[in-house]
Amino acid sequence: MSVPYRAAPLSGLALALEDRWHQWRLVQAERRGWTPTVLPYRGYGLSGPDGWVRIIARTVMTKPGAFVGGRHLPAVVEDGVRGWRNFISPTILGGQVTVRIAGAEYEVQADRGGVVDARIAVNLPVGWHSVSLSMGGGDTANAAVFVVDPAEDFGLISDVDDTVVVTALPRPMLAAWNSFVLDEHARNPTPGMAVLLDRITRQHPASPTLYLSTGAWNVNQALSRFLARNMYPDGALLLTDWGPTEGRLFRSGTQHKVDQLRRLAQEFPHVKWLLIGDDGQHDPEIYAEFARRYPNNVRAIVIRQLTPSQAVLAGGRSAGIMNSTPGIPWVYAADGGRIATRLESLGLLEAAPQLDADDKELHP
Repeated sequence: MSVPYRAAPLSGLALALEDRWHQWRLVQAERRGWTPTVLPYRGYGLSGPDGWVRIIARTVMTKPGAFVGGRHLPAVVEDGVRGWRNFISPTILGGQVTVRIAGAEYEVQADRGGVVDARIAVNLPVGWHSVSLSMGGGDTANAAVFVVDPAEDFGLISDVDDTVVVTALPRPMLAAWNSFVLDEHARNPTPGMAVLLDRITRQHPASPTLYLSTGAWNVNQALSRFLARNMYPDGALLLTDWGPTEGRLFRSGTQHKVDQLRRLAQEFPHVKWLLIGDDGQHDPEIYAEFARRYPNNVRAIVIRQLTPSQAVLAGGRSAGIMNSTPGIPWVYAADGGRIATRLESLGLLEAAPQLDADDKELHP
């Protein structure tokens, strides 16, 4: 089921304590008869002779019958899953996972946080594919991966917190309440953003859509359900592990975003990304740094403005940073509708169809 995992020699006290905690919880779960479970997450890949897919999942122990195919039972989802429940499943460190793609099998290993993040060389046709994941004694889970055409030159990357879902990160106590206490059905989408992202992806149906966040891998499936309920485009979520790392007590969310953006630039060198974020979590600085380093990989930068009070709590606005990326269009606006208008004026979004007289009577 799992293999012994040894932290690197230079791991600090926090790493050692976290490993011991996970191992203790794993032993307790095994004594209770819990079963190894693979929680499947959306991935992405590239088609062609040099094709590959990025498989993302998480390995945990769960009560028998609590999950089917690595997902909560429909009745549980319908009742609503409170945020804290996403953090209580014991993690399997270094779990061995079997990946089945197009009739072939591959063995991959989870990291010390139980996260599988593996790139597998395989040539699949463009579009969505189902990949099966399993580990000893557990159910088979199916993960969706979106394979991109090598000729595709457009892509969409969107932040999550306060860009697609109202989290109120500049207000820590409210953000904690929204993230850990609220029923997932009570989470509110950011006004107009679902319509905006849907319009963009309809204009570019073969382009990759990715959601980049500093949130923990634990909330991946909850966020995926939120995106589906609120009609956001399908796409992989690139999250992170909140645990300690070598040299740091807590993982850097900013560095996570920087690293993922650089990785995407290397994986898709011909794609020009439309980067969407907000001005409450260093997105302008992160996107500007990426645009300066990879100017040929950025179509435009879109920043959703927080309210004046939120901006003060977040450290103020950063509109002046636009001057540091010559040739890259920037859009600053408060909601999806205003952003769409600005993108239309820049020629980056097709104008919405006008309603005729009969439609106006039905939709005043």
